[in-house]
Amino acid sequence: MRIFRSTRAFRTWRRQQDALRPMIGFIPTMGALHAGHRSLIQHARRTCRTVVVSIFVNPLQFGPAEDYHRYPRDLSQDLALCHEEDVDVVFAPQVESWIPPDFQTRVTVDALSTRWEGEQRPTHFQGVTTIVTKLLNLTRPTRIFLGQKDYQQFLVIRQLVKDLELDTRLILCPTVRDPDGLALSSRNHYLTPLQRQQALRLYQALSAGKEAIRRGVRRARLAEKTMAKIIDAASNIRIDYLACCNAQTLEPLTHLQGKVVLLGAIRIGEIRLIDNLIVQIRQ
Repeated sequence: MRIFRSTRAFRTWRRQQDALRPMIGFIPTMGALHAGHRSLIQHARRTCRTVVVSIFVNPLQFGPAEDYHRYPRDLSQDLALCHEEDVDVVFAPQVESWIPPDFQTRVTVDALSTRWEGEQRPTHFQGVTTIVTKLLNLTRPTRIFLGQKDYQQFLVIRQLVKDLELDTRLILCPTVRDPDGLALSSRNHYLTPLQRQQALRLYQALSAGKEAIRRGVRRARLAEKTMAKIIDAASNIRIDYLACCNAQTLEPLTHLQGKVVLLGAIRIGEIRLIDNLIVQIRQ
């Protein structure tokens, strides 16, 4: 496994690959790797000749009052997981070189970035799309593997790739969950045992909404009320949003039909968690 900390060294390696016409699978991460990231790497390994993982805690996607400085970081542990999964290349740039003091450019995807996570975290997606654009330009992967847990982020990056004619294919991989349903997330590291039990309410709420739709509910407001009742039964949880949306545009729905995504975000104390479920409604 090769590890690159500088852009220049990584770019040299990437140019050397051009003659080989490699099938490169790319997994962008912020480190704190867990079984969800492992699953993305395994998806890439099954279909691509070369697997590249980036590890970079991106300051541009954190708001001023968010958890950038305490976000979990353990590069040695992350590299161990990558080694176990036979990753070919890890790109882990230093913040000072990757985002130097004179860095001035931002990349924005408009409509898809304004709702839900974009409303709660106004600068978040601009930070994501700026760094993802840099990573895709540098890596030039055949495929990029992203997890469904960050579904809005997947749609935003898909739009970015489409609009900028970037030559890569996005692969959406299923959310990896603990046996009790909690979606794996690096921020689960913050949860106390009690808070972790409370965090299960989000998946339970989304599952209740999905079950209501399965039973024939077609009014979005009724499905959303069903979800909210599960959260309201728990103390110390604040709902940022629980919504039924068009799975392609993320526009909120009044009548449920076709492919629907149930989006949810909650706060338990200072910890913020997101999750989603996709429902295909057959007419």
